[in-house]
Amino acid sequence: MSPTRKCLLATASAVVMSVAAATVTPAAADPVKIGFVSTLSGPSAPLGIHMRDGFMLAVKELGGKLGGQPTEVIVVDDELKPDVAVTKVRALLDRDKVDLVAGVVFSNVMMAIAKPVLDSQTFLISGNAGPSPLAGKGCSPFYFSTSYQNDQNHEVMGKYAQDRGFKRVVLMTPNYQAGKDSMAGFKRHFKGEVVDEIFTQLGQLDFSAELAKIAAANPDALFTFMPGGMGVNLTKQFAQAGLAGKIPFLSAFTVDETTLPATQDAAVGLLSGAEWAPSIDTAENKAFVTAYEKEYGVVPSLYAAQGYDAAKLIDGALKTTGGKVADKQAFRQALAAAPFKSVRGDFKIGRNGFPIQDFYVVKAVKRPDGKFATEVVEKVFDDAADAYAAECVMK
Repeated sequence: MSPTRKCLLATASAVVMSVAAATVTPAAADPVKIGFVSTLSGPSAPLGIHMRDGFMLAVKELGGKLGGQPTEVIVVDDELKPDVAVTKVRALLDRDKVDLVAGVVFSNVMMAIAKPVLDSQTFLISGNAGPSPLAGKGCSPFYFSTSYQNDQNHEVMGKYAQDRGFKRVVLMTPNYQAGKDSMAGFKRHFKGEVVDEIFTQLGQLDFSAELAKIAAANPDALFTFMPGGMGVNLTKQFAQAGLAGKIPFLSAFTVDETTLPATQDAAVGLLSGAEWAPSIDTAENKAFVTAYEKEYGVVPSLYAAQGYDAAKLIDGALKTTGGKVADKQAFRQALAAAPFKSVRGDFKIGRNGFPIQDFYVVKAVKRPDGKFATEVVEKVFDDAADAYAAECVMK
């Protein structure tokens, strides 16, 4: 374990990190207890590590307290297995008696744990996953997000492709909820021909067959959603197949600060849709990026920024309620008011618990210090709500 992470653990009042399972250490009297669920093993672990580290950085900056209350964060690895996640979340609820559950990278995990968490009337604060069923008719007064609804970053690239005059596009995503939301989002604003919709296995790392199919189709562009190790391999194999420079590579969650350390020059210049980038010019974002790089030695990703904002949202709500979660209606109203300053700047909570915020096209660049990052190219949507909010019956 690095010295910075030792420091982080020492700063929070009680932070428990485990890759296989959570263990509990003695905490301060009557702490706010948060179960933090993240993917911390396997090829997609960088996403979950960034999200967790962003959350814990905020806890550290707040002196180990959220809302002025001693805070115990119990971190569990969902292993990107919905059944494992459900077992561990039930332990957080039944054994550890957590006040809130936060985190969750992947939508298949979120869909699995949402029922036991929400049925227990425990607040669930998403730091990433934004499945469409929870944004629309399945919305809940106990569900809030500091990320986006899954479709939205993909909508950015659909609008970009439409505005650039692309006529024929191939779409490729993993075959699970977020992949389906990805395609739906892209097609919401792209009015040209979708030549092919290619669904791959979640966790797939060899794309040779798919790339041959794409090359044969010769589309005006490829749009893809391949997070984590999937994105690393796809980006490299796309270049190795000789397609870079021939077929425009449009993406979301494929080229970002979790994959750029591995893809490096192969990804420079590639475009993505995002609601955040390190280059966003707010005082809060500049301070966050500087602090994250100092703490962890890497450039933060949107997962890190969302995790950081999740902790700040909880902190702001607890300050509003005097550090109490027990009055659920009061705490819900406090969360809905978004009483914090997001690193993104414009940020508020919509009727369904999902953010209303700006969205951008971002580009992968190599910084003067040799590190790789994304930077904003243009704003595409301003103060955008998701497409499912109208279906939510809450007011």
